[in-house]
Amino acid sequence: MFYIWHHNSVFQANQANYSAAMTFILVFNTCPDLETARKIAEKLVNQKMAACVNIVPTIFSVYEWQGKIEQEQEHLLFIKTHKARYAELEALIREIHPYELPEIIAVPISNGLPGYLDWVNKNTGGME
Repeated sequence: MFYIWHHNSVFQANQANYSAAMTFILVFNTCPDLETARKIAEKLVNQKMAACVNIVPTIFSVYEWQGKIEQEQEHLLFIKTHKARYAELEALIREIHPYELPEIIAVPISNGLPGYLDWVNKNTGGME
C-alpha cells in the first residue's frame, strides 16, 4: 500500500508487491507461418502460460543455418508472461514448433503500467 497526498486529503492506493524486473518477461519466438503462430499463441494463453501474445505478421529474417545463408518470411510472437512460467512455456513451444531449433528468447520487463502488470500476473496464474 502507498498513500497519495492531495489537497490536504490522503488517498490509499494499491501497489503491486512485485518488482517488474524480477517477475515478468517478454519472450520472442519466430514462426514459419500464421497457422503455427496462432496455434502456439492460443495454447499459451489457454493454458495460462501467457497473458497475451502479439503476432507480428510477415517479418523478413536473414540468418545462417547449417553453413548456408537463409532468407525467410516469418511471423514474430511477443509473449508476455510471468518469469515462473518460462520453463513450461519453452517446453510447449519446443513440443509443437516445426523448427529443429526455434528462436525462444526471454528478456526481463523492467517497468510497465502497474495495472497491466497486475493483469499479466492474474492471467498467468497469479504467481505473486
